[in-house]
Amino acid sequence: MPSQPVELQQSIPFGEDFEFDLRPRRLRRRGHVLKLERIPLEILLLLLEHPGQLVTRDAIVARIWGKDAFLDTDNSIRSAIRKIRQVLRDDPEQPMFIQTVTGQGYRFIAPITSRSTEEIQPDIPIPVIPDHDENQPEAAVPAPAPAPAVPRLGRLRAYRWTLLCLAAIVVLVIGYVLVKNRQAGVGAPKIKSIAVLPLKNLSGDPAQDYFAEGMTEEVIGRLASIRGLRVISRTSVMRFKDATTTVPEIARTLAVDAIVEGSAIRAGTHVRVHAQLIRAATDEHFWSETYDREMGDVLSLESEVAQAIAEKVKVTITGQEHALLGSARPVSPEVYENYLKGKFADHNTRAGIEQGIAFFQAAIDKDQTFAPAYLGLAAAYEDLGSVYGGAEPTETRPKVISAAQKALELDPELAEAHVLLGNTYQKEWRWRESEAEYKRALDLKPNDAPAYRSFASWLLCQGRLEEAVAWTERARALDPLGVGGLVSDGLLLFHARHYGESIQVLRSVLAVQPDDARANWFLGYALIANGQPADAIPALEKAVSLSDRSPAVIGVLVRAYAHAGRRADALRLLAELKQRRQAGYVPSGAFINAYLGLGDNEQAFVWLERAFQEKSAILQFLKVHPHFDPIRYDPRFADFLRRVGLDQQIP
Repeated sequence: MPSQPVELQQSIPFGEDFEFDLRPRRLRRRGHVLKLERIPLEILLLLLEHPGQLVTRDAIVARIWGKDAFLDTDNSIRSAIRKIRQVLRDDPEQPMFIQTVTGQGYRFIAPITSRSTEEIQPDIPIPVIPDHDENQPEAAVPAPAPAPAVPRLGRLRAYRWTLLCLAAIVVLVIGYVLVKNRQAGVGAPKIKSIAVLPLKNLSGDPAQDYFAEGMTEEVIGRLASIRGLRVISRTSVMRFKDATTTVPEIARTLAVDAIVEGSAIRAGTHVRVHAQLIRAATDEHFWSETYDREMGDVLSLESEVAQAIAEKVKVTITGQEHALLGSARPVSPEVYENYLKGKFADHNTRAGIEQGIAFFQAAIDKDQTFAPAYLGLAAAYEDLGSVYGGAEPTETRPKVISAAQKALELDPELAEAHVLLGNTYQKEWRWRESEAEYKRALDLKPNDAPAYRSFASWLLCQGRLEEAVAWTERARALDPLGVGGLVSDGLLLFHARHYGESIQVLRSVLAVQPDDARANWFLGYALIANGQPADAIPALEKAVSLSDRSPAVIGVLVRAYAHAGRRADALRLLAELKQRRQAGYVPSGAFINAYLGLGDNEQAFVWLERAFQEKSAILQFLKVHPHFDPIRYDPRFADFLRRVGLDQQIP
């Protein structure tokens, strides 16, 4: 019997035990469905439609992406072919299914046995059209045998009976499909947690990495507003950028039910984003979509992706959450470009922070209504006023507050702006206002790990140590691998006097990132408090070098030298701090740590007063900081607690 064209078949058998179903598109082996994504499935079908023939890369591009596709199709095609071969267990060196024609394309070389729908469904005959060769004479077609005479009433009854049978078959088929679909939906485990992996930069330009990272962060940020979904933070998923780890392994590491992966590419003012949703338990790709937009609509694109993901995971969304997911506005490409460059500038050095400030200001100069640029500016000023930025708090904090308030004036739903305000109010001992800002941030974005950590810090300052540790653990569930978050956790555990756990967390960070200055610095804190000053010295010396001799780090190293019996080294570093103070700003907290380490409590109180005048960040931890233990029961210390509002616990 001649084979039917592919269009008339329900499936295409090939090899010894594989079968490609056309509706729905799926690949089976011995009746079992094999997992294969949409693009590899479509390429496999294209090859099956042309067995033994060369299928060029251009033909694949035209079929899958369209003739005008501008993305990096070569890598996409190679990736898809690799996935097909993995499923078919085909060796590219000695192929049995797909042969690579170098520089041209691919050829399907396995035998295909096409079956007609008559063979598949013998109960419903379909006429077979024989192949016709124009070079052969037409074969005579015998006249059909005359049908036996049937009375008219009998023919009518037979006709009606045939219609009823066909209708019954249709109803049974539809019912079967509906039941199977319903069973598939019921059987699938509910998705309660998700991680959005870093979108791959397919532009071919490594300098555009910040664009793909910015898109990733914005999608995560929108999903983070959904209370019923646990969303892993960007800082944790970035650990898997360019990693070869499989999706199930990543899901197990992050303890999530689903993974989003995809790519972003920018060509001029045009943006294309591809995203797909993968069920962690089965590695099933159950949603995939490609979005094409102009750069001015990039915020709408991010909103659409987040909304589509939320819809596919079937999470319950409140009215407020739906509004946050859908909020978007046009933005000029130049403004967005400057915003992203400011966001991903190096915020670990003063020069990098100041460069970031310049980019944010450039974005604001072009569009004074773009709230994210003000948010970025506020965050940059906060970094500038840190011990690494080195600027005086009295200079930077008013700028943080002004920029954050302007961001909220333009967009009241920016949770990150509330966190920045909370951090600044806390350093200025405005405890009630700080608490309110943190709670508002968590209300707007229940998956915001920095908000959890900031509120944990607020609880710590109040002396509510175990509550603070519990909130830190909540943050770690959302951000289990983020280096910055883990370093903050290590410092909080030190203040909570969980020295062993603090040391363990900080050493785990240094095992991955040995040159993290803050991790080395805080490890020194914990080791000194744990009675290991000699072990603290190498970590602190490294932190001093990595931080460009930060005065705050030097102050703790003075303490380590003094406790380890190296008093001469301690006094040498103290002299350096005094000399630098004559030339410029040195935080008072550095001298407090140094003098307490040297046992000079009187000088420690002198510098405590100076720290109070400059509203030093160290005073927010006055109630709990272990390094204050030598003077904790001095009446003058109680007066300082009263002056910063920590003499009584806020309920």
